This record gives sequence, C-alpha cells and structure tokens, in this order.
Amino acid sequence: MNRRHLFSLAAGFALALSSTAALAQDKFIVVASTTSTEQSGLFGHILPAFTKKTGIQVRVVAQGTGQALKTGEQGNADVVFVHDPVAEQKFVDAGFGVDRRLVMYNDFVIVGPKSDPAKIANTKDVVAAYKKIAAAKAPFASRGDSSGTHAAELRLWKEAAIDVKTAGAGWYRETGSGMGPTLNTASGMNAYAFTDRGTWLSFKNRGDLVIAVQGDVRLFNQYGVMLVNPAKHAHVKVAEGKAFMDWITSKEGQDAVAAYKIEGEQLFFPNYKPGANS
Repeated sequence: MNRRHLFSLAAGFALALSSTAALAQDKFIVVASTTSTEQSGLFGHILPAFTKKTGIQVRVVAQGTGQALKTGEQGNADVVFVHDPVAEQKFVDAGFGVDRRLVMYNDFVIVGPKSDPAKIANTKDVVAAYKKIAAAKAPFASRGDSSGTHAAELRLWKEAAIDVKTAGAGWYRETGSGMGPTLNTASGMNAYAFTDRGTWLSFKNRGDLVIAVQGDVRLFNQYGVMLVNPAKHAHVKVAEGKAFMDWITSKEGQDAVAAYKIEGEQLFFPNYKPGANS
C-alpha cells in the first residue's frame, strides 16, 4: 500500500468521523419552557434519562409562558412546554401548535413575611387574601412578565375586583423577571408574592418568607406540552420532538416526573391521560 493510498484512507476515515459527529450534534431539540420547570430543577432531573434512552439532547429555553409561546410561534423551538391552558389553547387554535398533551400539575401559593401585615396566614381563600393585601397596601412583588404564573395572578386580582395598575401604586411592584428573581425581590422587600410551589420549594434565599395561602382549588397549576406546527415552520424536528413528548407522557417519563423531590416533598404530579388535552 503506497503513501498516497494511506493518505486517502486516512482522509476518508476523518471525513466519516466528522460526518458522524455532525449527525450526533444535529440530534437535539429546542424546548421553549417556563422558568419554573428549569429553576425548580425538574429538567436537570428528568432530561438525562430521556437523552440516555433516545440519544436526543434537549436545549431548554427557559422563559415566561407568554414568551415561550412567542418563541414557538416564531419557529425558534421544536416543542413548547408551558403552564397557561388558556394561552396554550389559543396557540393551538391559531395553528402554531399541534398535539397538545397535559403532562403534570402542581399548585400556586402566596408567600409572604412571617409578620403577615395583611393578616392572610392560613386562609385557603386566595381571592379574600388578595383583597386583604390590597386593603393593607402590603408590599407585593409580581413577575409582571406575561408568564403563566403572572397570567394566573392577574386572573385572581380581576376576580378580587382589584385593578393593580391603578390601585397598586406604592405597594405593588412588577419585576419583569422570572420566578426565582421575583422571589429574591420579595425576600429583600419582605413582600408577598404569588409563586408556583415547585420554584418555592427549590428556592433557598427565603429570608423571612413563608407560605401564607395554599389549598384553594383556584391555585391548581396545569402544565402542557405541544409540538410547534411543522406546517408553519418546515424546519421543526418532528420525529425528535414527538419522541420527547412520547417519553414525557410514557410511564417512564411520568414516573421520572413523580420521582423528583426536594427534602422528601414531591414538586410535580404527573397526570397524562391519552386523548386529554384540556
């Protein structure tokens, strides 16, 4: 075998390795999701199992639900995994998402200072609690970022017949940021805040904050997953995206969700049922 032949074989081998690496690098999906799934540590817990099973990497873009849906609408994600059923249905109805599936749930809580200036501790009526916070003009930190959490918070202010845009001057503060930073703000201000339980349980900088309100059925927090419509964006990775959705709704994926706990407390509760999308 002459030197030229050896060089040709080596070059071919290098090209094959390069092509294999490129293919492996291409085997990923982008999931636009909420800050709560990322900041709670859930994705860090479940995604390695999915990648090990399928070889598909998941690149998470953690945003508020409103922005995550916008990312999907613009075709900058393959899958959207969020928690605002009303906005999700609008996304599907507008043709931007397909195959929406309910995946899991947890709940929202109101946290606040132990001193409890609004006197709402241990109540299960979230609307009554909101009215007391407004009446006391007690400091309240809101995400203010069009996230699923923010949308749920605003729906409850509306139910309490309180317009925080006008009535909240001096006590209602919008951070325009994710749940973790908003909780940091609430901790620093000794303010009330509306948060998903998962992020709260994983939050370390609590300061003087404790859970003040929980248990109201209106605090139910459902998460859904859907594929970005390939008819709108041809580059969507349909096979890989569906593989992720099939896994997260499989027994293995649902068990992985249920197994995620912090200090023995379960953060998310799987509730996928075939055919259920609302």
